[in-house]
Amino acid sequence: MKEKVDSDLEPVEGENILYEAHPSMFRNQPLWFVILVLLSLIGFAFPFLPFETSYLTKFLEIAIPMVIGLIAFLAWWLKCKATTLTVTSERTSCRRGILSKSITEVWHQDVRNVQLDQSLLQRILDVGTIGISSAAQSGLEISVSGVPHPEKVKALIDTYRRRD
Repeated sequence: MKEKVDSDLEPVEGENILYEAHPSMFRNQPLWFVILVLLSLIGFAFPFLPFETSYLTKFLEIAIPMVIGLIAFLAWWLKCKATTLTVTSERTSCRRGILSKSITEVWHQDVRNVQLDQSLLQRILDVGTIGISSAAQSGLEISVSGVPHPEKVKALIDTYRRRD
């Protein structure tokens, strides 16, 4: 087990990382994933298409959806890679951002509510939304959608928040 959570967080003595993951793209939104991949790959069909209109018109008809698909896919990928949910033996933290940074953490001793939301498809694909609140806030302090193995995350948090 790793001994350090993040270079920006001070590790507590004896603190171990139990779970660390980025939101899943395909398992969280499979339909959008397939649509964006197909839009991104549509340009590879360009040489095989018959040209009834001008070459430039056909190129623009293919290039515009392809560029839109690539930009949307890359933006989504960056958003997923920029979000990290970490559960240690002492706390749960959510780190967001690549250039800028936002870290929210909740100590397990302060956790009052752990929410797990899954649609039918998400249950089949084993992803979901985890929400964590503490006594200090009226709403959710940490909420991450697309978390792989959300029941494992909830069980880990429940186990360590009851440990006293």
